[in-house]
Amino acid sequence: MRGLRSAEELDHSLARLAPVRALENIDEAAQLVIANRDKRIIVIGDYDVDGATSTALVIRCLRAFGFVDVGYLVPNRFDYGYGLSREIVRVAAERKPALLITVDNGVSSVAGVEEANALGIPVLITDHHLPGDELPAAAAILNPNLENSAFPSRNLAGVGVAFYLMARVGRMLDELGQSGAARIPAKYLDLVALGTVADVVPLDQNNRVLVQQGLMRIRGGHAVPGIDALLKQSGRQSGRCVSTDLGFAVGPRINAAGRLEDISVGIECLLTDSFATASEHARILDQINSERRDIESTMRDQAFAYVDKLGSQRWPCCVCVYEASWHQGIVGLIAARVRERCHRPVIAFARENDECLKGSARSIPGVHIRDLLEAVSAAKPGLIEKFGGHAMAAGLSIAKSNLEEFRQLAARQMERLYPDADFSGAIVTDGQLPGGAFNLEFARSLRDAGPWGSGFPEPLWSGEFSIVEQRTVGENHLKMRVRPAGGGNVIDAIAFNQAGPSYRGVVQLAFRLDVNEFRGVENPQLVVEQIAPLHASAAC
Repeated sequence: MRGLRSAEELDHSLARLAPVRALENIDEAAQLVIANRDKRIIVIGDYDVDGATSTALVIRCLRAFGFVDVGYLVPNRFDYGYGLSREIVRVAAERKPALLITVDNGVSSVAGVEEANALGIPVLITDHHLPGDELPAAAAILNPNLENSAFPSRNLAGVGVAFYLMARVGRMLDELGQSGAARIPAKYLDLVALGTVADVVPLDQNNRVLVQQGLMRIRGGHAVPGIDALLKQSGRQSGRCVSTDLGFAVGPRINAAGRLEDISVGIECLLTDSFATASEHARILDQINSERRDIESTMRDQAFAYVDKLGSQRWPCCVCVYEASWHQGIVGLIAARVRERCHRPVIAFARENDECLKGSARSIPGVHIRDLLEAVSAAKPGLIEKFGGHAMAAGLSIAKSNLEEFRQLAARQMERLYPDADFSGAIVTDGQLPGGAFNLEFARSLRDAGPWGSGFPEPLWSGEFSIVEQRTVGENHLKMRVRPAGGGNVIDAIAFNQAGPSYRGVVQLAFRLDVNEFRGVENPQLVVEQIAPLHASAAC
């Protein structure tokens, strides 16, 4: 189920990385950057973790290369929206840059690049999103998803594309006599790992190399202070950092700033070389993330109430949810939560202004959500004002008055394109674990065998267990002690966001075997994905 063809694909050394020069246009792009080393360069980022890490990576590398004037500008999602718009180009132009470099955006910014060209500012686009029918007239475009690209890893995150660019710039500078420049980008593979994991791109072999190398830097005490501070703020240890720590602890805290306020505090956290300053930024990000959780909880309850009222028999094959009071920075999370409940593609909308809605889409395996939006747009031109994204996630804008028509057309196009889509929500596991495997040594070996993530999932097991104890902890988590039904020792288990039902007797669990550390003591723990009651009996 992980698509491995040989044991070599488990080699995560840098030697296994796809060649830098295999990325189309990279020499042209690197030469453009070097030609402006004595001039002002502005990096145009995005307001998520991938965008923040890409921005921090490029700025850190260019400054380390000795570039004299490097800054950044990230559009506030509430004022300017996503990407290199005409408006954000005009803001950037006030600083009189010689070059704009986009990171994690730009491949759809036809109008923005047109504006920059009219103002005499060349644009270098680095992006990983799928291009539209028309490419911007940029000075150079780096994107592994360009049509006819032969690059072997189309799954690079935006920060991965930025890393490749910086790697080529470093090598060229080294060849020009700047000794040591080629080694600089690898110092920031921790940023690459964070952005890659947080953006939930598939972990093909190339991305696994990038993530594993970044994790090794974090564990070895060589991370940027901001990552260390965010790990400490969230109760994780840098020396034992794994990909889930980046995806579920560090990433959400940076993302929260972009969702509710301004991603700049997250970028500054990743840019500072002072641990004290990074810790203060991490504290602020943690507070913003707490606010985000509160807002999300209210919105989630409203979304669940809507779909529950419809009833599962009336759920369309593409679910659209909207509430006038919703926060537009949180709708992506709501789409993901409703998808988990309905097991089908979901698009959640929030009010952008009196006339327009912003939507965020999340998909299921086998359904390419950007292709679905493209089909809707082709069937009714003008219904979607703009859209873009990936196979599993996308964003769009529509007129508020078109919501119902969009809802119906999205469902019809879904039925046409994906008549055999699987809405069962069935979980595929790696089977049962023998009783002797529920031990700390095996749990550690599974933890350390990664990096795990999208497209390369951590082993998921299934089995029958007797419930010994259960209680609700935290916000909505079910803490249990269970015993394998076939006999064996009692083991701790936790099911996140699954508190509510009280289970008795024997249940079937789908779970990951993890290591839980409490007060310096490690024990094996089941992280439960799904609970299915089998039959009632006295608890052991």
